[in-house]
Amino acid sequence: MPDTPVLPASHADLVNAIRALAMDAVQAANSGHPGMPMGMAEISEVLWRKFLRHNPANPAWVDRDRFVLSNGHGSMLQYALLHLSGYDLPMEQIRAFRKLHSKTPGHPEHGLTPGVETTTGPLGQGLANAVGFALAEKLLAADFNRPGHAIVDHHTYVFVGDGCLMEGISHEACSLAGTLGLGKLIALYDDNGISIDGKVEGWFRDNTPMRFAAYGWNVIPNVDGHDPRALEAAIAEAREETSKPTLICCKTVIGKGSPSKAGTDAVHGAALGDKEVAATREAIGWKHAPFEIPKAVYEGWDARGKGATLEQEWNARFAAYEKAHPEAAKAFRERMSGKLPASWAGAVESLIAKANEKGETVATRKASQLAIEALAPHLPGFLGGSADLTGSNLTNWSGTKAITDKQAGNYVYFGVREFGMAAAGNGIALHGGFIPYSGTFLTFSDYSRNALRMASLMKLRNIFVFTHDSIGLGEDGPTHQSVEHVASLRLIPGMDVWRPCDTVETAVAWAMAIERHDGPSSLALSRQNSPFVKRSPEAIAAIRRGGYVISEASGTAKAIIIATGTEMQIALAAQKVLAESGIPVRVVSMPCTSLFDRQDAAWRASVLTKGVPRVSIEAGVTDFWRKYVGLEGAAVGVDRFGESAPAADVYKFLGVDTEHLVAAVRSVA
Repeated sequence: MPDTPVLPASHADLVNAIRALAMDAVQAANSGHPGMPMGMAEISEVLWRKFLRHNPANPAWVDRDRFVLSNGHGSMLQYALLHLSGYDLPMEQIRAFRKLHSKTPGHPEHGLTPGVETTTGPLGQGLANAVGFALAEKLLAADFNRPGHAIVDHHTYVFVGDGCLMEGISHEACSLAGTLGLGKLIALYDDNGISIDGKVEGWFRDNTPMRFAAYGWNVIPNVDGHDPRALEAAIAEAREETSKPTLICCKTVIGKGSPSKAGTDAVHGAALGDKEVAATREAIGWKHAPFEIPKAVYEGWDARGKGATLEQEWNARFAAYEKAHPEAAKAFRERMSGKLPASWAGAVESLIAKANEKGETVATRKASQLAIEALAPHLPGFLGGSADLTGSNLTNWSGTKAITDKQAGNYVYFGVREFGMAAAGNGIALHGGFIPYSGTFLTFSDYSRNALRMASLMKLRNIFVFTHDSIGLGEDGPTHQSVEHVASLRLIPGMDVWRPCDTVETAVAWAMAIERHDGPSSLALSRQNSPFVKRSPEAIAAIRRGGYVISEASGTAKAIIIATGTEMQIALAAQKVLAESGIPVRVVSMPCTSLFDRQDAAWRASVLTKGVPRVSIEAGVTDFWRKYVGLEGAAVGVDRFGESAPAADVYKFLGVDTEHLVAAVRSVA
């Protein structure tokens, strides 16, 4: 007998499949946040089935729409959508929600779960990432689209909750998005009035529509988040607006469907409980066992056929584009691959050779600008910016072109928005086609801190330029003088922190940061001048190892001095004084400690010879250096906040000078 035809699933069943998977997975894990997925089920169904352009078989299709779950605690919403629409996320992974080594962790993780565009959870950062995605799309379209050939044409959709909008980063990022006119950014606000502590009206009474209108956004207020027709109309309206980002304010009930917990904080961050899960099944008419999805529901959700067609249509458009504009098509492929151009190695070699030949004594922030000037012409996707400190960070170059709402370019004047800048840079890196870098003072890395951590967690090629790196800042005083920041950044797993001592080390630092594909880099750069150090060709090559002998002892070394940045001049002066008194000392430059730590044991032993006492010098906290100098060695640095005075006076007053370094070496040699 022929198979009984499968009747199409009802809209209610398509939506309730999300609610069922969310409450079942959270219940099985006895951990998680079922309320938001249950409350945003209708919004998700309308967006994903009616509007989202994606291909589950190829999550990396370059012209897909980007979807970001900024309220990432509701991760089961995204996992349900990915599973139902046909991504490689089978039911056993849904069952393994929040279990060790599953692809369904507590918060969405980029690089782990297919279809997850960015790691979210720290509220507001997904929204800022989405701003970066939308900016990258706009700039890439300006670079490559031609009349009659739109090969870059996609939207960025982001779900946000009350918590995202309470976080200060939302102001930074959304203000910038409005200013830059990111018309393909659409945010859907889950306005359910509930957070962990209860009803938000006790601590969050912003007039959100007016706030976003003031940013320059298109705002669609008072949308019933459970009415599919209203939602479809709102999203369609948002897509028609191309000059402004859009906020769709969706009134929802958290935990919708739960008879006794819907609309309360009880459903926000805890499993419903077996009795309430059963009662919810009854209330929504879901008659299927836990983790059981009817065939008709799967067929209703399956986006693989539509996705394949969308990608095939784009492939045909790209083929026509390639025929009409072969050089541009080749450049587009290269940009999206992330590979460096054929001219790259020669450009780096030339930069280092010129720096070594000129031997300039300049601040390393200036050395950084010289490196950018030399390398940027070889990097069409090099996208820079600064948080209102361009003239101090020196992150601009002769080819800088400012990005505005009316003009594409290669440089973002971020304004005083350090956190938003760093997180938007993460979104740009995730989007592809660009290598982002951004600048501020090192002490303000604290403002950016969680975005730096997320860059490391996601292993992004994002470059953070931090100038005014120490007490050498001088007269601005302790509020601006970085003491703990370099050591603090080094503690972030996966973050390469460079503190170069001169033009040559700075050139190598930039080259290594750009060449790195598996994580972010931070460059800590000086305000004050730092003398050039003459080296052998072998020593120049060794900079790429993160730590190397920059000046060998005049005889068998009785001690090793480890120095970074502007303190290298103090180390070399101390070496000379000690040699005159019969104490030969090796000086080691360690511009990147994490890179040095990744070297083989033989290299590390050749630089830091076992049994030879060690002394470090860096104008910052000393505890970090104990891993290299040990308890037997000494660390010269600054374990207090600074002072407001000329840099030379501050260094002398705080004991970061030749006299104190010589005394420290004598104490261990």
